[in-house]
Amino acid sequence: MAWQSQPPLTDPRCSATVPLVRVLLTNDDGILSPGLKAMHRAFSRDHEVWVVAPDGERSGYSSSITISEPIRCTQVDERSYAVSGTPADCVILATLGAIPVMPEVVLSGINIGPNLGTDIIYSGTCAAARQAVFKGIPGIAVSLNSFHEPFHFDEVARFVLQELDNFLALWNTDHFLNINAPNIAEYRGVEVTTPSTRRYDDRLLPFEPPRGGAYYFVDGRPAEDPLEPGTDWHAVEQGNVSLSPIMLNPVNHAVEAQYRSGPFVGER
Repeated sequence: MAWQSQPPLTDPRCSATVPLVRVLLTNDDGILSPGLKAMHRAFSRDHEVWVVAPDGERSGYSSSITISEPIRCTQVDERSYAVSGTPADCVILATLGAIPVMPEVVLSGINIGPNLGTDIIYSGTCAAARQAVFKGIPGIAVSLNSFHEPFHFDEVARFVLQELDNFLALWNTDHFLNINAPNIAEYRGVEVTTPSTRRYDDRLLPFEPPRGGAYYFVDGRPAEDPLEPGTDWHAVEQGNVSLSPIMLNPVNHAVEAQYRSGPFVGER
């Protein structure tokens, strides 16, 4: 289904023309996730919302895309589609014609559990926001710092809704925005942060099936590292919402200079 440029949206409840935003919702927890539903409740009142999300959990899929097999896309509601692929696949499908409009912003989440520090490397939530920027569309990843109920999803969704215009005004094609919120009803504040160094103490949990062979589950808990002020992890632990602009181009000229001074550089 080819997408085409659409006329400006208007709000029929107002006498004046009010520009609305075409929002694409996706995630890595699956289309039935309560975090995604909270975002839909918040944004569908004032904006045109489309959902293109995985048909099941895709946590830890990072930016993987499906290239060796077809991707099933099943319409489940008027503007809602379940996809057999990854979070990045969802954004690719939505921006290449699986829905009849081009989204103006991609909101990925609300993820169950944080995406702090080096989590952004593995996160399918972050990957969807990153893929949006690859397509020239603002991408915002949203995560809640809890794996256990009760979840304060509505508070996070309202925060993103209230600040969306500000986020879009600051956005450029160099980055996506990674938001992490504490699982509390009232935030102490909002802090612009850098990603922390978030390490895990990983372990293998073996499982031996009756007919032989071996299976393993990988389990891990965050290591007890000092929380550095100014980082996303520190901000969330202090009760603040963390806003981290994540650059797409991982350039580090200082490290490059060190390698250029190495004995291996030069003509051979």
